[in-house]
Amino acid sequence: MELTEETARKFAAIALGHVERPYPYKDEHVFESEADVRPPRAAHPVFFGSFDWHSCVHGWWTLLTLRRLYPATPEAAQIAVLAEQTFTPEKLAVELAYLDRPSARGFERPYGWGWLMYLHLEAGRHDNREWAGRLEPLVRAFAARFRDYLMVLTYPITVGTHFNTAFALVLARRWALVHDPALAALIDDWAERAFGSRSDYRGWEPGGDEFFSPVLIAALLMAEVRPHLSFAPWFDGLVLANGWLERECRPVVVSDRSDGKIAHLDGLNLSRAWCLGGCASALADPAAGLLLGELRREHLAAALPHVAGDYMGEHWLASFALLALLPEG
Repeated sequence: MELTEETARKFAAIALGHVERPYPYKDEHVFESEADVRPPRAAHPVFFGSFDWHSCVHGWWTLLTLRRLYPATPEAAQIAVLAEQTFTPEKLAVELAYLDRPSARGFERPYGWGWLMYLHLEAGRHDNREWAGRLEPLVRAFAARFRDYLMVLTYPITVGTHFNTAFALVLARRWALVHDPALAALIDDWAERAFGSRSDYRGWEPGGDEFFSPVLIAALLMAEVRPHLSFAPWFDGLVLANGWLERECRPVVVSDRSDGKIAHLDGLNLSRAWCLGGCASALADPAAGLLLGELRREHLAAALPHVAGDYMGEHWLASFALLALLPEG
């Protein structure tokens, strides 16, 4: 269950089919007056597709990642042309101006923030293009917001949906290690305070509309924050010694993929696979690594056949599948 060119082309075709699809669209907008009544594309000329802003952002991350990995495919050429038309200074200036609204302080916090930073990190890997430079003002605005947010966020948000703190920090930290070492250090300190003393997980999951495992996404963050030698005993005390991982972490059932909330559960299977793979690479215990590897394969097998199908899942699931299939996540 690794990424192949055939699978990559399928994922690219899916994302190309929705990053410019304007409707249906779920707008995260606070209306301040009648003057705010406008189509979503007026406020978000770059990220107006894919049902919502954050899904369009990570749809673009999917496209740029696949272009880099498979540059000779026909889809790669299509992606480059579309990116040139989309990531223009004029359009990105409108996206940046939107953040100046007083009511936009919490816009897409923190899920969309993390994804925008991850998109910029990927854009920087396309050396012959100006996409990263054009995205720079927008990503710096979100980085500043992340810095301010962590200064006032007393407790981690551990729900399994967009508000989850640990997921956004994984993506933001990967960006910050390259572009903002001070922010990376702040994330490390905050994560250690928030999760370093956690142990003996017995939470109720899955929830009926989750696409993250609250415990596994926190574990993935700690796997990247902590040196491997200190991560292993922490992870053992969290989910291995009490048997939670082996007993409870099984692929979930998705009863209705036309229901946008229930369809989240396909994402849970994929994000669990991503976390299990990342945590396994940080463990020295062969037995634990085998267990996590088998659970990863089970979750991928349950979810990969359903990446395409109903638009409620199709507009975002390829990104989560790509995270789970990439060696580096």
